Amino acid sequence: MPDGGAVVAAYKAGAKLSQALPDSFVEPVSRAAGLGFGQAMRGKRELLARHLRRVHGPSLKGVALRRAVDQAFDSYARYWVESFRIPTLSNVEIAAHFTHEGLGNLRKGIADGTGVILALPHLGGWEWAGRWIADCGWPITVIVEALEPPELFEWFADYRRSLGMEVVPLGPGAASSAIKAVKSNGVLCLLCDRDIGGGGIEVDFFGERTKLPAGPATLALRTGAPVLPTAVYFRPNGGHFGKVGPPLDVTRHGSMSEDIASITQQLAHRLEELIRLAPEQWHMLQPNWPSDPGYTG
Repeated sequence: MPDGGAVVAAYKAGAKLSQALPDSFVEPVSRAAGLGFGQAMRGKRELLARHLRRVHGPSLKGVALRRAVDQAFDSYARYWVESFRIPTLSNVEIAAHFTHEGLGNLRKGIADGTGVILALPHLGGWEWAGRWIADCGWPITVIVEALEPPELFEWFADYRRSLGMEVVPLGPGAASSAIKAVKSNGVLCLLCDRDIGGGGIEVDFFGERTKLPAGPATLALRTGAPVLPTAVYFRPNGGHFGKVGPPLDVTRHGSMSEDIASITQQLAHRLEELIRLAPEQWHMLQPNWPSDPGYTG
């Protein structure tokens, strides 16, 4: 088990370094860090290559595949460098680098008083959008993986709270907190392209069977809140673009379990569409299908 204090100290040092960078240095430093990640995380390169070939198809190979993997590591590094910098930026700076499409879908849920569930993949810089949502005055709750060591989770939780987010660790109390968030007419963010907590629903995802979380579908059926497939993409020159899709069809057709399965499959297909718009920005560095080495399901 790593020393929690040492791990947090390393992240704090990275944050201070990122925050000290002049704006013009962010992109070249991100590229350099991406190169370093790609060299240091060699075991992840093969895994990223597997995921990218699922998205692009088997024709992605050789030099093109290596370039795509390098781009994925560049994107991953940009995520960290920019995320560390967000607390130091003003509301004006955040808004100036954020554009969006489909925000009416979110506004409608809030206007209807149901709250909304944003179902996101691990793609681009979603925390930038989270800060922007908080700046707009919408209460935002995020359900996140409980990291190890615990000191690291608490540091990240404090960081996200500083951006205006309510942070809830994935675990026994997450469901009640999620229901409270939407019943309070807030914005609930669920990263749902990976079944972290177990107990997921089997779906077809990029042509292969795996499991995705049942949470978005279950919450929608229990609360009436719409599920909006959403993604945030990196754009050149420090830009970010948020795409909020129309709500999933959550009309009841069968038993609760049958409808949860159907809605989760619908979500899987919508996540595929969002990821295909920028596969190299998909930061899926974990085994996510039973055929992946190390998959634990």
